[in-house]
Amino acid sequence: MTLQFRCRQAVIAPHIKKATLRALASATGATVVVWALSLLVPEPPFWVELTAVALISAAVTFRFQLAICLRNEALRDTQKGLQYALRHDPVTGTLRASEFANSVEQAIDRRRVSSAENPDGVMLVLNVGNFDEIGRRYGPQWADTLLQSIVRIVHSSLRYGDLVARLASDELGIYLPGTTTENASDICERIRARVQETTFTAGQERQISVTVRLGGTRVEDQADFQALREAANRAALTEEEAGPPLFRELFS
Repeated sequence: MTLQFRCRQAVIAPHIKKATLRALASATGATVVVWALSLLVPEPPFWVELTAVALISAAVTFRFQLAICLRNEALRDTQKGLQYALRHDPVTGTLRASEFANSVEQAIDRRRVSSAENPDGVMLVLNVGNFDEIGRRYGPQWADTLLQSIVRIVHSSLRYGDLVARLASDELGIYLPGTTTENASDICERIRARVQETTFTAGQERQISVTVRLGGTRVEDQADFQALREAANRAALTEEEAGPPLFRELFS
């Protein structure tokens, strides 16, 4: 038995069970009706014919119930797919900017009202410095592939529960709830080091030179997403001008 067959069987089995229960319920209802009619018309031929009709209707009902269950499951899957597409960037699979902004503001609000959680946190931005140049030189498909690789590096450097989004064509947003600027700086250095260690190519092993800049800001009492993003971008621009050694002091 192949893995694909087992997965398909696991998906269909609950629907078969549900359809069977519904068909049995229909058959039970038909039997009750037949029994009531048999009291009024106690002729055996009539009772036998109605019983046969009840069983046939149960068998037919099972097929329709199974089809309805499968259709409902397909509709739910389609709805989930649409919801995912609305919330996530189609190229990177990260959150869209609007969804990221809402998630960050909601997370900040939740942490502020919870006495069990540290309300501190850091908002980061990552900019691919030569993204547009790569798109013009090698084509947009290679620029997208490059961004996907960088997103994988970012995810591998973060903790469970950290949020990542594509804020612009060449900009990623990262929210680190409950972390300090020192930890956030270590994460940034880890991302930068992994980007430098990675060899990026574009068709026929053409090596791409990639530069990234990172900046961050403490959440503190700020809850406005746009203000956080602008502060993080200012830190990223300052880092580009001053150099990585001053990164720890760049959090506004």
